[in-house]
Amino acid sequence: MSINKVILVGNVGQDPDIRSTSDGRELANFSLATSESWKDKSTGEKKEKTEWHKIVIFSQGLVGIVKNYVKKGSKLYIEGSMQTRKWTDKDGVEKYTTEVVLQNFNSTLQILDSKDRNSSGSGDSYSSSQASSKPKNTNVSVEETDDEIPF
Repeated sequence: MSINKVILVGNVGQDPDIRSTSDGRELANFSLATSESWKDKSTGEKKEKTEWHKIVIFSQGLVGIVKNYVKKGSKLYIEGSMQTRKWTDKDGVEKYTTEVVLQNFNSTLQILDSKDRNSSGSGDSYSSSQASSKPKNTNVSVEETDDEIPF
């Protein structure tokens, strides 16, 4: 048995890029920054390290949420799986990229900041498995169109 699950909490680095596949499905791409900070023991200076993660969302319901509610600076909780893919650049050089992918029923996206950033709130949570239900605290309906839906 093996598990491929990634959980990240961070801030969106730029407005999401929404694209369409050749069969008309939309996907969302964006980068997510996670940071850790500590105090240097020898100097007492505060240090910080930021890691950038490439996020790709194929789940149609979650793409709709990203398209309508996620923008640069949004704080997100995401669950997905790690995938590395190989591609060839325009000069014929093979390249590799590692991404956190949200698709099917093993993904979750939670918006941690409120719709109005000046008000308090716990945010809204969406997962691919909520496809046929209306998410809490919002008027957006999530629609999942994967052929793999078991009902």
